[in-house]
Amino acid sequence: MSLGAPPQDPHAPRFRVRPPANWMNDPNGPFYWRGRYHLFYQHNPDAPVHANVHWGHASSPDLARWEHHPIALAPTPGGPDEAGCWSGCVADDGGVPTAVYTGVGRDHSGLGTVCLARAADPDDPALTDWTPLPTPVVTGPPEGLDVVMFRDPFVFRHDGRRWALVGAGQADGTASVLLYDCDDLTDWRFAGVLLDGRDPAAAAAFGDRATGWECPQLYATRGGEWVLVVSLWDGDPWTTGYLTGRLDTGPAPTDLRFSARAGGRLDHGRDFYAPAVLQEPDRALMWGWSWEAREPGEADWAGVLTAPRVVDVHPDGALRVAPTPELHRLHAAAPFVVAPGRVAAPLAYDLTVSARAHATVSLLRSSSGAELTVRLAPDTGTVTLDRGDWPRGEAEAAAPVVVRVPPRGELTVRVLADGSLYELFVGDRAMVTERVYHRPDDVRELSVPSGVAVTGWELVPPTRG
Repeated sequence: MSLGAPPQDPHAPRFRVRPPANWMNDPNGPFYWRGRYHLFYQHNPDAPVHANVHWGHASSPDLARWEHHPIALAPTPGGPDEAGCWSGCVADDGGVPTAVYTGVGRDHSGLGTVCLARAADPDDPALTDWTPLPTPVVTGPPEGLDVVMFRDPFVFRHDGRRWALVGAGQADGTASVLLYDCDDLTDWRFAGVLLDGRDPAAAAAFGDRATGWECPQLYATRGGEWVLVVSLWDGDPWTTGYLTGRLDTGPAPTDLRFSARAGGRLDHGRDFYAPAVLQEPDRALMWGWSWEAREPGEADWAGVLTAPRVVDVHPDGALRVAPTPELHRLHAAAPFVVAPGRVAAPLAYDLTVSARAHATVSLLRSSSGAELTVRLAPDTGTVTLDRGDWPRGEAEAAAPVVVRVPPRGELTVRVLADGSLYELFVGDRAMVTERVYHRPDDVRELSVPSGVAVTGWELVPPTRG
């Protein structure tokens, strides 16, 4: 069955990957092995706070049914990861699944090391046991760069050669992604700065607020373009962005260059960060971390991963994004809504609405009469998520989230709701992730005006087979 918290907690997503209790943050190393999808994630197994960082682990045969596995990586006393096994990826190294991650030592000062851990039994489809290597393959940032943030390795292939990215921030406030040649995964060579915040396309897409780029990810699209994804750090996690462009080999095979042409906000919500990408032969999948928009300690769990999203690029360079088709395996046998009107909404559902004129769909109603709404304006290509009187934290007001896409005759929005997690997809061009915590006297009611096409499915545990 799907992962999730006990059903008595109405805030807890039941159909998204997260541990039964305690803290989770960044997804790490999505990996397909021997017929199963594996997801690792930052995890404190002892408390719902960001500390004591391990790698949690779950796997699925179909992206709908997930099961827990034992902790994959734990800090090694006296080792390079003594103060935490931080973010990274998993790569197939000659038939051996290998975790490539940020090790943080006892004297951590913002600069991590790049560590490896290998699957103890590559023939185990559950990849239960992992053996860390005692020595980092990269002990710190390269000489000649005044780097003050260095973490989150990501390994990828291009033209038959293996490369890696590392997120970085320089002392002068320039965010950057560093490039390494790691064709031999135990022997890394610094190959230069792949891209930094002074690049014109990056500056236009992100501005100059970020002082570091975390969790860099790179994937190839079906049309041959590449997409660089970064999480924007300004002293704290801020938001996420993407850049599309070309990835070309230079005069020597050990030279690689990324030429950005367009970019923008990856997720327009306020509760999404540190996405991780799995490159498959015919598509790329992405998961993100949705943090809690409430005070710590309000529950014995914190953090959840989003639904898997298929990501690509439109011809104009804009992001193409949609929930993965496998999520239909979570649908009930029949939809709970197929026509405009009012109907009780379940705790978890998959809703699609399409409008040819201005329309407002209500997802939730408070005792004061305020509503959580999605407003569609096809003629301007505008979708607005208005949280009404639901704050994002103890007292923080939440301004409406406005997303703009090219105007069209019909505008479609898909809403994945699961407990406190709301994921909106505007056409196939934009996504919004927000957390909304229901109150005991709230009315979970869907209200759809006439003239709007609607289909909604309750999410239920998938059957096996």
